[in-house]
Amino acid sequence: MTHHPPTPWLRRPRPQPRPALRLLCLPHAGGSTALYRLWKDLLPPEVEPVLVCPPGREDRLDEPLPDGMPELVADLGRAVVPLLDRPWAVFGHSMGATVAHELVLWLLGRGHRAPEHLFVSAREAPQHHHGGTVHLLDDEALAAELIRLGGTAPELLAIPEVRQLVLPAVRGDYRLIETYAAEPAGPVPCPLTALTGASDTELTAEEAASWEKWTTSPFQLLTFPGGHFYLSERPYEVVDAVYRRLLTPA
Repeated sequence: MTHHPPTPWLRRPRPQPRPALRLLCLPHAGGSTALYRLWKDLLPPEVEPVLVCPPGREDRLDEPLPDGMPELVADLGRAVVPLLDRPWAVFGHSMGATVAHELVLWLLGRGHRAPEHLFVSAREAPQHHHGGTVHLLDDEALAAELIRLGGTAPELLAIPEVRQLVLPAVRGDYRLIETYAAEPAGPVPCPLTALTGASDTELTAEEAASWEKWTTSPFQLLTFPGGHFYLSERPYEVVDAVYRRLLTPA
């Protein structure tokens, strides 16, 4: 049995020594493993979910946030390498989609196996990168932005203690993605699926479809009812769509 040393970066709610495939799941800016809390019960037994927990949240609140995308990707990449003894795929939502793309390129650049599939959710392709100044907002405006996107319960952000815990990671992640250079090393050699919510105001269908440029393998665009957090509104449909594409050979 292969030994996989524990790492604070990765949570394995249903660990398996030899799964048919491991699915790495990356959260949005300021997000945590809670975004994928249902997936362990929805994915079939042969697929092991591996949830990414960046610094600044959950039990990593006291850890410093990465200074930039290269540092984040390198730290995560080193944590992921021991799990690449099995076939793997990666799903990233919003900022997590950008991190997922860069992570695949980082691993490939160091000779590691390619993923079976890259899923990019609710994120524009790199050539349409928006940037922004959300990370410069005061706490009140930053909380309002989270409420607008729909990923955080308003009643939680009304509690000062919760804001003190949540907003530093949110601000740090927004700073990272908004100052991201958006110049990936190139396309990936695996199938790539872009997923989006039909009423997501954060990107257009064209911006999502433009991910096709970033793979040398088959590409598909999937659109679901809902907004930026469509996957929380329709977890069964999304997980089923992901699994069906994992079953489809390149």
